[in-house]
Amino acid sequence: MSNPVVIAVVLMLLLSLMRINVVVSLAVSAIVGGLVGGLSLMETLKAFTDGLGGGATIALSYAMLGAFAVAISRSGITDLLAHKVIAQLGKEASPSHLRWVKALLLTALLLVSISSQNLIPVHIAFIPILVPPLLHVMAQMKLDRRLAACVITFGLTATYMLLPVGFGGIFLNDILAQNLIRSGVAVEGPQLPLAMAIPVAGMVVGLVLSFFTYRKPREYALEPILAIEPETVEFTPRHLWVALVAIISALGLQLYTDSIIIGALVGFLIFTLGGVIKFHESQDAFTQGVKMMSLIGFIMISASGFSAVMNATHGVDALVQLVGDVLGTHKGLASFAMLLVGLLVTMGIGSSFSTVPIIAGIYVPLCLHLGFSPLATIAIVGTAGALGDAGSPASDSTLGPTSGLNADGQHDHIWDSVVPTFIHYNIPLLIFGWIASMVL
Repeated sequence: MSNPVVIAVVLMLLLSLMRINVVVSLAVSAIVGGLVGGLSLMETLKAFTDGLGGGATIALSYAMLGAFAVAISRSGITDLLAHKVIAQLGKEASPSHLRWVKALLLTALLLVSISSQNLIPVHIAFIPILVPPLLHVMAQMKLDRRLAACVITFGLTATYMLLPVGFGGIFLNDILAQNLIRSGVAVEGPQLPLAMAIPVAGMVVGLVLSFFTYRKPREYALEPILAIEPETVEFTPRHLWVALVAIISALGLQLYTDSIIIGALVGFLIFTLGGVIKFHESQDAFTQGVKMMSLIGFIMISASGFSAVMNATHGVDALVQLVGDVLGTHKGLASFAMLLVGLLVTMGIGSSFSTVPIIAGIYVPLCLHLGFSPLATIAIVGTAGALGDAGSPASDSTLGPTSGLNADGQHDHIWDSVVPTFIHYNIPLLIFGWIASMVL
């Protein structure tokens, strides 16, 4: 198939699997896709560079979240959680006790991941703060970090797909619902979680399966872990209260202004004014947070450029048109094909938030033509947008876990984060998303 989107995404994935830097893979694939799509080299480069600006807000948001997360770590809360888990391990843990500690650790990671999308608006910025202090105990328990990556990614993705609060509110209400309404489908707020419940159930199945896939012990060297272990931060009750005020304020402002940047900025200022971060240390803390999230920001900016080139080639339109022409009379096959195209697009772009606006205008008329109900249409468009988020090299849902689990250089982004999450979440999402389109 000569479709530029297919060629560009496949090339990007192959380069990433060959351990080529994701930013380089995105840039090279965008250029090749643009040329295949009939654009000149200058037109391709212009589309790519123009698209880079679209990722600037995202990059700044991540930078601010990084600073906010560093401020939270300076309060000592993350260290307190890490030490609680480590204390439970003990020096000579029995097999049953070891299983209990593993369950405690993974449950804590899951709950924090879920909270990062809804209750505490730091998104993935908590991961490089919370996870590195836990790597030592993970190594002691011989816990496979691929399982930890699957647990964290589930909390990051399933949450915004189902719960209309925080980032979920942005995805479901501001992006999915608005694009469906503009495309001709009348949807109401309560319908969105209802329609997405079946696809999310597929992710639950994938999460359960990951516990069996990665149940065997895996060895990790202790020397690199000891080299990166953070210094212990003193925890005081006053720090707890300041942290609570900062977190609540950040969440409230994010919901009120619809701006992650403002929320994180105010949260950081509260930590500073509350004495958790000394004034003379505030610049260092802010810089540390920006550095921590800089690579993710660069990748997201590159993904925006990639997306712009793909839009310029009209490759997505051609793919969907092909689906309509070939399978337009068969609901089951058409639904599966639309989900598959969504997977391909999101794998390349790396963001379900960006995929939905691209596909909604094309998918909705096709769904209406085929006689899909509003709930089924929501499930198709929402699932097609979310597919690939968990398994894309350019997605924050995989970059986030890697940023913490690879702090000691023993967790490969592609083979230990991308591939496991792709297998355990994209395949079940594809199946359960199709089921939802058929039964709703």
